[in-house]
Amino acid sequence: MSNTIPEGWAINQLGKLTDVRSSNVDKKTDDTEIPVRLCNYMDVYRNNSITSEVEFMEASAKQREIDRFTLEKGDVIITKDSETPDDIAVPSYVSESLTGVVCGYHLTLLRPHSNLANGQFLSHLFQLQSVQHYFYLLANGTTRFGLTADAINAAPLLIPPLPEQQKIASILSSADEVIEKTRAQIDKLKDLKTGMMQELLTKGIGHTEFKDSPVGRIPSNWEVGAIDSFGVDILDGDRGKEYPKEKDFYPFEHCLFLSAKNVTKKGFAFTTLSFITKEKDELLRKGKLTRGDIVITTRGTVGNIAFYNDEAPFDHIRINSGMAIIRNKSEALDSQFLHLLMNSPMVSEQVELLAFGSAQPQLTIGIIKGLNIPKPCIDEQKAIASAVSSVTKRLQLATKKLALLESAKKALMQDLLTGKVRVNVANVSTAQQEAVAD
Repeated sequence: MSNTIPEGWAINQLGKLTDVRSSNVDKKTDDTEIPVRLCNYMDVYRNNSITSEVEFMEASAKQREIDRFTLEKGDVIITKDSETPDDIAVPSYVSESLTGVVCGYHLTLLRPHSNLANGQFLSHLFQLQSVQHYFYLLANGTTRFGLTADAINAAPLLIPPLPEQQKIASILSSADEVIEKTRAQIDKLKDLKTGMMQELLTKGIGHTEFKDSPVGRIPSNWEVGAIDSFGVDILDGDRGKEYPKEKDFYPFEHCLFLSAKNVTKKGFAFTTLSFITKEKDELLRKGKLTRGDIVITTRGTVGNIAFYNDEAPFDHIRINSGMAIIRNKSEALDSQFLHLLMNSPMVSEQVELLAFGSAQPQLTIGIIKGLNIPKPCIDEQKAIASAVSSVTKRLQLATKKLALLESAKKALMQDLLTGKVRVNVANVSTAQQEAVAD
C-alpha cells in the first residue's frame, strides 16, 4: 500500500501477522446453547475501543464458537461486510479484559501474533486512508458488500518492528484520549444547553407562580399568543418570473441563494453554496435577509431553523421557495430569545402537528403566523438569551477544538503509520526487525 519502504519496515500479509477468525455467531438464542454476550457490528462501528462500558447483546453460542471467538485484551475486530463498501474493515481495539464476550456475525476477529504485531497499532493502521481504500476496492457485492477470508488474510500491510509499533500506538492513543475527553465535554455542554433551554423557556428566572397555557405550564405573568401578534412578520420569498434558474447560479458571486442543504436542524451550514449576481439580486422583490432574521424551512424537511446574526459570513443572502423569513420588528421582543423559542420543543411540536402533506410536508405562511409562543418581559428575555448564549459559545469553542484535534490526529497518523516521521525507539534489535519481515 506504499511505494517506498522505510528502513527496518516490511510489507507483510495480515494473515501472517494475526490469526484471522471470521465469526458466524449471531444474536439468535437457542436453549441448547450456552448464553454469551455478543459484540455485534454496531458495537464495533460506533466504538474505536471495545471496553466493559459497551452494552453487549445477550445471545447464545456453541462451545466451539465460544472457544474460537471469545474476545481477549489486545484483539482487533473489523467489519467484514456492510451495506456500503465505505463501512468495510472499520476497526475496533479490545482494550481491556472482558468476561464472556464473543465476536459476532458480520465481523472478523484478528488476534495478533505477540512477537510480530501490536493490536493497538493495527487498529490505528486500519484507520489510515490508504488502508481503508485498499479494502474498499476489494469489497464485493451488489446490495451488501463483503470481504472474503482470503482477501483479509492476503492484505499487505506496511509494518515497522514491534517496539516501533508499540511507540506509535502509544502516541496515537494519547491523541485519541484527548479527542475523547473533548467529545465528552461537548456531550455534557449539549445536555446542559438542552436542559437550560427547557428550564428557562418554561419556568423563567425566579418565578414562584405558574399557569397553564396553550404552550404548557409557564410563569403566571408571561403573555402567550400567536407569533404575529407580537410584532413579528412572516415573509415569503420571491417566486415570480425572475426566480433563479440553474443557469443563474455561480460558485461565488454577489448574493448567496439558500438551498435546503444550507438550513439544517443545527442552523446554517455553508458547505455547499450557490450564488446569484448583483443584477439578478436586484431584480428579485422579496426574500432577502437582514441581520436578526430567522429562516424556517417550509417544504420537505419542515421546521429547520437558522438565525442570521453577525456570525453569518455573507452580507447578501436570499431564501429559496421552500423557506420563509421570521422578522422581529418589535422592541418588546428580543430576537435571540425568539430564536430560542423557534428551536424549542414547544414550537417544534406545533410545527410537526400542523405541517400537512405526506409525500412532501409543507408549512404555509398562515400556519407559521399562528404558532403560539410565550413572551416574558424584555429584560427576562434578554437574561434567558444571555444565559443560553454563554453555553452556546462554550460549545462552539469545544467543537472547534475537536475539529483541530481530529485534523492534527489525521496528519499524525499519516506521518507515523507510513514511516514518514520515525519515532525514537531504543534497542530495536536486528532479530526483531527480521521477525517482522519474515
